[in-house]
Amino acid sequence: MTIFTSITSHGQTIHYNQFWGEVQFNRTINEKWSTELNLGTSYSSTESSPNIFEQNTQRSFRGWGHYYLTPRWKLSSFIAYFNNKDVPEIGQFESPEWRFALQGIYYFHKTGYTLSTRMRAELRHMKNEDDTYENVFRYRHQIKYLKPINSKVLRRGVVYGVASDEIFLKSGTKVTGLSFFDRNRLNVGAGYLFTDDIQLEITYANDYLPRDNGNQIVNAGSLTLTFNNLFKNISKKLHHPQPETDE
Repeated sequence: MTIFTSITSHGQTIHYNQFWGEVQFNRTINEKWSTELNLGTSYSSTESSPNIFEQNTQRSFRGWGHYYLTPRWKLSSFIAYFNNKDVPEIGQFESPEWRFALQGIYYFHKTGYTLSTRMRAELRHMKNEDDTYENVFRYRHQIKYLKPINSKVLRRGVVYGVASDEIFLKSGTKVTGLSFFDRNRLNVGAGYLFTDDIQLEITYANDYLPRDNGNQIVNAGSLTLTFNNLFKNISKKLHHPQPETDE
C-alpha cells in the first residue's frame, strides 16, 4: 500500500491527505484453491516539505491462500510483513509488524451487481516505542457493493463502480492505543478491466480514527493494480505462439 501524506492540524483533530497503492498477483491452482501476493510501499510528505516523495514510510508484502467453499463463500488466510519506518516528521516511530489473519467473504450475487460482506480477524505482532513487541487483536467487518457499468458481468473492457464501508475493532495496547473502536473506512470508486486478467481500481477513502492523543481523519486516493495468472499466461504465449496467417 503506497501512502503519500500531508498533515494539517485543526484543534484536537489531525487531518491527513494520502495516496494508497498496491500491486496484486493472483494465481488459480484449481477450482477450489488460489493464491495471492500483494506488494506495497509508502511515501509521505512532511510538515516542512510538500514533496509527496519526501519520506518512504512503509514497505510491505502479504501472501494469501484462498479456498472457495461454495459459490457464495470464500475463505482466506494470509501472513504479512509491514516495515513501518521511523519518520518523526509525521509522528511515526519504527514499528515493524507481522500480521496473521483469517477471513471469510459471503457474496449476494444479483443480476447486474454484487453485494458482499467480509469478516476478518487479524493478529498483529508489532514493536512499540519501548522496542518490545505487543500482540494486537483486530476485527474488521466490511459491506461492499460492486456494479459493472457497461456490461452485466466483469470481463475485458468493462468499467465498474464500487463502494464499501468497513469498521475496525481492536484490543487496547500501548502501540495502537487503548480505544476499542479503531476506525471506520468509507470507500467509493471505479475500476477497469484491460483484459480478463488485468484490472485497475481507483477509489477515494475516508478514514476516521479515534486516538488517545487526538482524533485523525484521513482522506486518501487508492490505486490497486491486479494481475491474474500472470506468469501462467506468459508461459502459454511463449510455448504456444499464435499461428501465422496469410494476408
